[in-house]
Amino acid sequence: MASTSELSEAQWAKASLCERWTVEEVVAHLTAGAGTRVWRWLLSMLAARFDPDLHNDRRLAHHRGATPEETLRRFREVVAGPLVRTPPVATTTAVARFFAGRDVTVASNTAIAGLRVEATDGPFTTGSGDLLRGPTLSLVMGMAGRAAACEDLEGDGAAVLRARLRSG
Repeated sequence: MASTSELSEAQWAKASLCERWTVEEVVAHLTAGAGTRVWRWLLSMLAARFDPDLHNDRRLAHHRGATPEETLRRFREVVAGPLVRTPPVATTTAVARFFAGRDVTVASNTAIAGLRVEATDGPFTTGSGDLLRGPTLSLVMGMAGRAAACEDLEGDGAAVLRARLRSG
C-alpha cells in the first residue's frame, strides 16, 4: 500500500468508487471491517436500528484518524500480513448468494431482478432473463452498486445492470 507521502491531500480527499466516501474514508472503512468482530458489528447495527448508513458513519468516525497518516497507521496496525486482493471463490459465492437473496445494506437483489446471473469461475447462478455473466467477485461488486465492476461482466444483462447502476 502506498504511504501517505505518495498521496497528496487532494488525493486522500478524492471521491472513491464508494460514492459517499473519500479515499481516506474507505481506508477507515477497511480498518473497521478488519478490526471489528462479528458481535461488535451486530451490536453496532442494532444501536443504529439496522440503518447501514448510520452504522457505517459511526464506524468511520471511530476508525478514522485526525490525519490521513493516522488513518493509514490505524489500518496497518489492524491488518496482519499482506491484503488478499482476490478472496477465495467459495467466499465470494457465499456473498453472492446472500446479495442475490435480499436487499439489506445495498439494493443487490433489486440490481439483478429479471436477470440470469452466472459466475464464470464458480458455481454461483441465479435468476432468469437476460444473461449477466462474469467472475463471482465482479458479480458481487456489481450487485453492491459498483459500476466499475461491470467492465468484467458480459451478456445482455451487463448493459441492464450498468443502466440500473447509473440511474440508481
